[in-house]
Amino acid sequence: MSFGKMNSFADIKAITKTKDAEGFATTAETSLAYVRVYREGRHGSVRWANLAAFSEATDLFRFRIIPGVTVTTEHFIECDGERFDIISVENVKGRGMYIEVLAKKVVSTVGKG
Repeated sequence: MSFGKMNSFADIKAITKTKDAEGFATTAETSLAYVRVYREGRHGSVRWANLAAFSEATDLFRFRIIPGVTVTTEHFIECDGERFDIISVENVKGRGMYIEVLAKKVVSTVGKG
């Protein structure tokens, strides 16, 4: 995967819950990393046909491994002003160079009616 194909930027984030001095819980989004990504939308290719088990995935992201950061399904990705929940995380070919993430686009229902 060359940098030429990684033409988008994404923010990998986690939701952290903290309690203040009075005991009230608050949630905040914490940025884990800002990385270059290769983003592929769902379409009728052979690759997506082979990923039929992940029918709810709308996008595939591929990026270099981030030293000291472990990406899990508890995290989410923000890319091009859109939010994606991570469905699966895979080390590409087990080499420890790239991570491939299947994610589902989050669509807000606020304001629709």
